[in-house]
Amino acid sequence: MSYLHDEDCCCGAIQVGQEVPDFEMETYEPAKGDFGKFSLSEQKKQGKWTVLVFYPADFTFVCSTELADLADEYENLKAAGAEVVTVSTDTVFTHLAWKREEKFLEKAQYPMGADRTGEVSRLFGVYNEETGLDLRGTFIISPAGVLVASEINFYNVGRNAKELLRKLQASVHVANHPDEACPARWEQGAKTLTPGPQMVGKVYDALKG
Repeated sequence: MSYLHDEDCCCGAIQVGQEVPDFEMETYEPAKGDFGKFSLSEQKKQGKWTVLVFYPADFTFVCSTELADLADEYENLKAAGAEVVTVSTDTVFTHLAWKREEKFLEKAQYPMGADRTGEVSRLFGVYNEETGLDLRGTFIISPAGVLVASEINFYNVGRNAKELLRKLQASVHVANHPDEACPARWEQGAKTLTPGPQMVGKVYDALKG
């Protein structure tokens, strides 16, 4: 697998804390057995969070395990208020065929986005101009359209959907409770932090007390 050079990267990629421009993608919709369309503007109108999971290509190896892992957490991610869209530069027809043939994808019900031109992939800085493939990028976008979480891995390291769910739940929590912050390994229902002068040097007491 070819490594990225500086000129291959999308230096103008959207950064955490910035508003994501509206975009649309064709999708294969396994839940409907049909083709469809994903629109960020529609997600925002519906007050939903968006989780984008970019991966290199259909009919590959680590990708099959990642999408299976994501399928196991899909209902929990939806329950947290998000729609999940997997994205590669393959066509919707290839998505359909991969879903049909690969047993690891039997439970996959999330929309599968086709970014044929790489336009959306470039926006998030995961497109490799040399190979035409995406890196393993995971992005969480708030209902207001702001990018709140970003993770990019190289081709040969798979991700953990449970950690994605944890980060989404934490992002939802702090959006609803802006005075709070989630500590390391925070899980839903656990103690949070309320930063202020009284907590300086007393974080242990706040969490363990």
